[in-house]
Amino acid sequence: MKRPSERVIVLLIAAIQFINILEFMIVMPLGPDFARALAIPTNQLGLIAGSYTFAGAASGIACSFFLDRFDRRVALAFAMAGLVAATALGGLAVNFETLLGARVLAGVFGGPATSLALAIVSDVIPVERRGRALATVMTAFSVASIFGVPIALEIAHVFDWRAPFFAVSAMGLLTSAGALWLLPPMKLHFRAPGMPRASAREIFFRPLPLLAFAAMTCMMISAFLLIPSIPPYVVFNLGYQGEAWLTDWAAGVGIDYQFSTLGPLYMIGGLASLALMQVCGRLTDKIGATAMSWAGAFLMAFVVYAGFVNYQPWLSVMGFFVGFMGSGSLRGVPSRTLDSRIPRAQERAGFMSAQSAVQHISLALAAVASSFILYELPDKSLAGVELAGWLSIGFALAMPLFITLIERQLKRRDAALLAQGQVAGAGAAVNVALASPRP
Repeated sequence: MKRPSERVIVLLIAAIQFINILEFMIVMPLGPDFARALAIPTNQLGLIAGSYTFAGAASGIACSFFLDRFDRRVALAFAMAGLVAATALGGLAVNFETLLGARVLAGVFGGPATSLALAIVSDVIPVERRGRALATVMTAFSVASIFGVPIALEIAHVFDWRAPFFAVSAMGLLTSAGALWLLPPMKLHFRAPGMPRASAREIFFRPLPLLAFAAMTCMMISAFLLIPSIPPYVVFNLGYQGEAWLTDWAAGVGIDYQFSTLGPLYMIGGLASLALMQVCGRLTDKIGATAMSWAGAFLMAFVVYAGFVNYQPWLSVMGFFVGFMGSGSLRGVPSRTLDSRIPRAQERAGFMSAQSAVQHISLALAAVASSFILYELPDKSLAGVELAGWLSIGFALAMPLFITLIERQLKRRDAALLAQGQVAGAGAAVNVALASPRP
């Protein structure tokens, strides 16, 4: 069978990421529905979402020690099969305990699936085009926000809350089968030089991985200190009532439809993020990750200050929300691009799995911290937003400091390897990080 092109491989991985992200994102919007159907107290809904996060973190740490021992295609197929089964089991849940168990199982398989997908892209795409490729893969989040979640909610409205789980499971099965059929064997990391296998110390405690973990922690905490509280904040603190112009426009073209309050906000924000992500991928390849991460940090600091710390009426809710989501693209693409260059090929999936665990742990810590900082007033508005905003700004500005250090160390390392004649060419499918040992 003819080997698929780089573009086909990237699109396949993006489709797998879309399923993985959508499977996670639909749970909380469906919370009120399955809480009523399964008699689950609303104060336990957070456990349903958090169980996935903590299971993904534990699985990521465990899998970091052995994922690189397998053909990446086979390992990805196994992880996706587990995720598909767990998603279907969620739709079959009959009470809180069975739904919680299904979400834990989904986290166990979902974390490694993400790590393997990113490792495959890093194996196949040369360094000089990797930023653009990873940006394409990361658009899965925007597409899931813009199209996946709204469609899933409509499916639940027409049928019931179980239907979206079955629909996502079916799509995951088809996508995974397509990837298994089209992807070639992924064993290049077996033949990489410097073969002994990476130890736990090499994966977790070298300077470069530690810097990458710190950058990921700052990025996730800065975002998720605020993300869970955005819907109640804009509605109850800012009195946001939706985009009237959109309803007026629909009426003007003969569409009689009342848009929801927050739906257009997420849709337009997602579209803006989707467009910016592609631009950011190209700019990261051209000018480097450091410059892009500083641009994202400054944009986020401005948006958070003007939107949360000291709200400025001249900045519309749509404006600061689009800016907030856009800053995520400006920071996420350069971070993932550098992550792909840090490990050797034979330890890449393990490193990505460890990074996925750090991401899940940071998200959970931010959500817990947010629940302590923010509290609800009698009028449903949130107090403590200013403190959460300042903390978010602090973590956002710390992230590019780590990115700067990472990029400098990578340049020094790669220059040393080139001087030693250990790198065959920057355009090789196995990147310049194949040699050992290194920082």
